Amino acid sequence: MDEKLLKTSPAQRIWISLIAVLLLGSTIATYVAIVASSQSNNSSSQSDLEKQYTAKQQEMETYSTTLSDKYFSDFSSYKPMVKAYNAEAANSVGVQKTDLKEGTGRELTTGDLDYYAYYIGWCADETVFDSSFNDFDNPTSLKTPLYAGQGLIEGWNEGVVGMKLGGVREITMPGELAYGESREICGGTNSPLKFIVLPLLEDDKLATLNGELQEIYMQIMSKYYNNAQ
Repeated sequence: MDEKLLKTSPAQRIWISLIAVLLLGSTIATYVAIVASSQSNNSSSQSDLEKQYTAKQQEMETYSTTLSDKYFSDFSSYKPMVKAYNAEAANSVGVQKTDLKEGTGRELTTGDLDYYAYYIGWCADETVFDSSFNDFDNPTSLKTPLYAGQGLIEGWNEGVVGMKLGGVREITMPGELAYGESREICGGTNSPLKFIVLPLLEDDKLATLNGELQEIYMQIMSKYYNNAQ
C-alpha cells in the first residue's frame, strides 16, 4: 500500500483537529451534565430526607404534647424538692438515691438505656441548669422526653438502677460522676449535681417515632458523608 495514502493533507489535518476538539467538548459537556444530574438527584434525595425528618419531628412534638398532658401535673408536684444542698458533702460520697414515688413498670438494670425520662437538674446553690419543663419558673408543659440511649453521665446511669418505670427518684452525684473536668457547670468543674428523674412507662408509639427519627437521621448523615468523598 502506498504510504502517501495513509498520510493526510494539511487541510484534512485541520478538519480532523476541529472534529477532535468538538468531540472532546461534547464528551466534557456530557460528563458535566451527568455529574450535575447526579448532584441534582442527590440534592433532591437529600431534600426529601430532610423533609421526612422535619415531618417526623413535628409528629414527635405532637405526640410529646399528649405525653405532657399525661405527666405534667404529677411531675410538677416535685418542683418544690429543688433546694440548696451542701456541695462538699455531696462530693464526699458516691451516688445517693431517694425514691419519691414507686413505679409500676419494669425495673431498670445496670446498662439499661432503653427508656425515656423527664427530669430536673440543679446545682448546690439551687440553680436549675436544665429540666424537662418548657419554663422551669412558670411551666405550662413538658418538652420531648429525654432518650437515655443518646448517652448520659455516669452518675445518672448509676442513680436510676433499681428504679421501676413510672417512678420518681432524687439522685445526688459527686462531680467526678457528673461532668468532672470536662465541662464547667454550676460555676466550675467537678460540681456535684442533683436530679429528680421520672422514667416513663413503656410506650410503643414513642419508641416507634424515636426509631424512625434515628433511621432518617442516619440516612441523612450517610448521604452527607458520601457526597463529601
